[in-house]
Amino acid sequence: MASVRSQLWAVVVLFLVLNLLHGVRPDPQVPCYFIFGDSLVDNGNNNAIASLARANYQPYGIDFPDGPTGRFCNGRTTVDIIAQLLGFDNYIPPYTTARGQEILTGVNFASAAAGIREETGRQLGGRISMSGQVRNYQTTVAEVVTILGDEDTAANYLSQCIYTVGMGSNDYLNNYFMPAFYSSGSQYTPEQFADLLIQEYSQQLTLLYNYGARKVAVIGVGLIGCTPSELAQYSPDGVTCVDRINSAIRIFNSRVATLVQDLNDNLDSAKFTYINGYHIVEDILQQASSYGFTVRNTGCCGVGRNNGQITCLPLQTPCQNRDEYVFWDAFHPTEAFNVIFSRRAYSAESSSDAYPVDIQGLAQL
Repeated sequence: MASVRSQLWAVVVLFLVLNLLHGVRPDPQVPCYFIFGDSLVDNGNNNAIASLARANYQPYGIDFPDGPTGRFCNGRTTVDIIAQLLGFDNYIPPYTTARGQEILTGVNFASAAAGIREETGRQLGGRISMSGQVRNYQTTVAEVVTILGDEDTAANYLSQCIYTVGMGSNDYLNNYFMPAFYSSGSQYTPEQFADLLIQEYSQQLTLLYNYGARKVAVIGVGLIGCTPSELAQYSPDGVTCVDRINSAIRIFNSRVATLVQDLNDNLDSAKFTYINGYHIVEDILQQASSYGFTVRNTGCCGVGRNNGQITCLPLQTPCQNRDEYVFWDAFHPTEAFNVIFSRRAYSAESSSDAYPVDIQGLAQL
């Protein structure tokens, strides 16, 4: 009997080895992945837009296999890593290039400088707001219906997919806290502005639901007051985070968490979850050294104080020890940071990281 068991194990091991040698991998945990957001996850949608918010030049992509693609990072963004954790062989393509059957594995609709508010980011030129991204998604859904044959089949298919939505950063960075271009900071209290954003955000997320989205991870805004850009402008020592900015973000995030619960309570079969981006970022910054980071207040590339007064210049030479930097440029994290953040969003280390479930749990629902 022991001999037979040994032979069976040998067959199993041989099968697994042959599969690895021939590149056979398990299917992804979900059939498709749709992405909505801003420059933190834009992977090329702004490349063809008349905008200052573009990253399709070196040194962006210095550590990415395809070089500069429009990603605002030295390497992979959070959604690239989440796609890998979900088991996808390839990164999710940007809306501007996704065609035909390719859209069945998902589409990235994110756009740098985009916000929940339509006017957010206008000083940077063209961008696709959250409402515009939802309209592009509606166009994509119509194509999915055509490919799959009918609306019921498409609806069932889309209900199994993962959606991540991360909006709001620019509504503060490139709106509320930019008095030279916007009046919102003097027109509304932080509480009033958060309520205004949530009202629009609710409508946008409900539209996604109406067009098939069921498993939706809504990602909270991080500590904007700790970015090199805001430290360069407002921090007395270039190290201490700007609490009046972070305080406004906390107000917004608390309302987003409540919105997620409301959507689950009021929309049939909705499976929204909240990824507590603020908590995850705060925890990483507080434990920076334990994660291998030696620099957490200065961009790896950029100009001026904290390398935060402008983003990476074309062909600029960035820092060499990129894995030791939290921030790649004035606003955006390094790939090293994104890896940690994504893993915690996918598989929560604590109940504070995600609720009611993390992205891995959402995929299993």
